[in-house]
Amino acid sequence: MARQFSVGALDAQCDKSGFSCGVAPLDNYFRTQAGQDIRRRVAACFVARDAAGKIAGYYTLAAASLLLNELPDAQAKKLPRYPSVPAVRMGRLAVDQAFKGQGLGAALLADALGRAARAEIAAYALVVDAKDAQAADFYAHHGFIALPDRPLFLFLPLSSVKDLVK
Repeated sequence: MARQFSVGALDAQCDKSGFSCGVAPLDNYFRTQAGQDIRRRVAACFVARDAAGKIAGYYTLAAASLLLNELPDAQAKKLPRYPSVPAVRMGRLAVDQAFKGQGLGAALLADALGRAARAEIAAYALVVDAKDAQAADFYAHHGFIALPDRPLFLFLPLSSVKDLVK
């Protein structure tokens, strides 16, 4: 990445008004709902800021679970026979239009994986609901695995990234 960004939790001092990724539901969520979700403890939101403090991108994380019987056999056979396994959901990932093409989406994904892998509460995987095939391809490019019956729902076992974040 040519530019330097710092990533941290969204707080009340963040100016969200100028953020625009070009996808109305992602922009609207960030401007109007993210703060409420943080206060209600249903999601955590992390933002990337450039050197001037402008928000360049964001992502959200929340608790989730995966049904064991939906996982591919190769992964399911390695897990205990509980009905579901704990996971972390990345609900949203967006990059402001002014910062696209600089690798920030991949950097935010790496940051989310690192946070999930370092968390003290156990989780088997980071999961995402891709909004479309292009988004699914982005996640697949980074090692995520689609569920056999749900190609837009992807997961990445956190054990595959634990060594990278140490």
